[in-house]
Amino acid sequence: MARDSTNKTFWERVARIYTRFMSGNDAVYDAICEHLEKYIDNERQVLELACGTGQITYRMAGKAKSWVATDYSENMVEEAKGRNTGNRRCSNLSFCVQDATGLTYEKETFDVVVIANALHIMPNPDAALKEIYRVLKKDGVLFAPTFVYEKGYSKMSIWMMERLGFKTYHKWRKRELAAYVSERGFQVTGVYLLKAKPLPECVLIAQKCDEEGVYAK
Repeated sequence: MARDSTNKTFWERVARIYTRFMSGNDAVYDAICEHLEKYIDNERQVLELACGTGQITYRMAGKAKSWVATDYSENMVEEAKGRNTGNRRCSNLSFCVQDATGLTYEKETFDVVVIANALHIMPNPDAALKEIYRVLKKDGVLFAPTFVYEKGYSKMSIWMMERLGFKTYHKWRKRELAAYVSERGFQVTGVYLLKAKPLPECVLIAQKCDEEGVYAK
């Protein structure tokens, strides 16, 4: 079998257990969404990339005008769709399989793009940020909570995940992540560090620059 350079095989395999696995971070997701709700209201259209099985989706989608939840793992999208039932059901929520590095949406479609815990596991996050820049409206918001390698993270947990097929391509610290995003057409407006597993969580908030940036041409 050819080597999976995108982690997709890993995510397809763990989709069925991902909701349960991530339940240990419920308090972290609650904290993440406290930051996010400042940028979500019933007039804003939101695109979520790397939605997983809906850890942010089902906390926030009902607050937006529309919420499109996407992931490049078909199994993740199916698991997320299956949770849109009962009291959790959102009528303004839709799902789609999308590759964040090659989105199918028109230019300047969304007010907010959410991409959680994904930039660091992408071989080419530049391509994803370029697409995010393209589909965001003028002054649109990028909300990108990302696991970072600050002191005190669980090296054993990461080692075990890597043995199972998980791969991290970028081992940023919060300042490095902020610098990376700010050099790619965004103005970073907030950086908050949260305790999480298996790594600390950096809640990064940025705005699409008015002036021409790396991706503006």
